[in-house]
Amino acid sequence: MITVIAEAFGAVAVVLNFVGYRQVNVDRYLFISAFALLALSAHFFLLDAMAAGIGTLLAGTRNFIAMKYRNKAILLAFVAGNMGFLAYEWFVLAHSWIIFVAYASSLIFTVGSLVIRDTDKIRKVFLVAESLGLIYAISVGSIFGTVFNISNLISIVSKLREAPKT
Repeated sequence: MITVIAEAFGAVAVVLNFVGYRQVNVDRYLFISAFALLALSAHFFLLDAMAAGIGTLLAGTRNFIAMKYRNKAILLAFVAGNMGFLAYEWFVLAHSWIIFVAYASSLIFTVGSLVIRDTDKIRKVFLVAESLGLIYAISVGSIFGTVFNISNLISIVSKLREAPKT
């Protein structure tokens, strides 16, 4: 039953994030994406994939904050949060090395969301982060995490191809 609930949260995340990546306004993207990330966080926590659960929980929270605040203190707080949880998982919980992939993805999303304001640039940076997220989702056996990342990669590439070249 837990797996069904986890995958339901994953399905909601996929739909919301597909809508989010289709936005042309960065703040609208961040808002919709925040809800998708929170749904994905629940998905990963229910699958006992702690690194992705924490990373996406931080990311959803970060997206809400990034709509209003984009300063170095916020950036440093989220980077420190990611690094702190990574250290906790690695040194205290002795989780597998694959958590480094999840946290690298989370850090790229963090820096991109808080620093970049251009939708084409943010999509290009997020290609790397989504690819890392895909590797992690596959490694933990997350069906909708995998679908989430693949659909996001397709959405990013299609939007980049649509973008007018200046």
